[in-house]
Amino acid sequence: QQQQQQQQQQQQQQQQQQQQQQQQQQQQQQQQQQQQQQQQQQQQQQQQQQQQQQQQQQQQQQQQQQQQQQQQHQQHQQHQQQQQQQQQQQHQHQHQQHQQQKYVVQQQSRLT
Repeated sequence: QQQQQQQQQQQQQQQQQQQQQQQQQQQQQQQQQQQQQQQQQQQQQQQQQQQQQQQQQQQQQQQQQQQQQQQQHQQHQQHQQQQQQQQQQQHQHQHQQHQQQKYVVQQQSRLT
């Protein structure tokens, strides 16, 4: 029923107050992860929730195609473009963490 979900999401963009309630309910139910991702992209208007989006996107690589399609629709609004960039920056932070771990391994080998 993905078509129905998208129609409902467009209506929810007009009401920002309801978006917060949706996320709280969706976090409690992990079985509906597909619905979560679609609604979270609309909630990009709130910067506090961007971190939650990324965690779910990394866990599910199969649903990235659906996310990209919705992001293209949101590119029409310049306010949301900036928020998407912030998500990409967070991906870079993770690369840095991997490098730090490698560095720690080198230090241990030197100690031994």
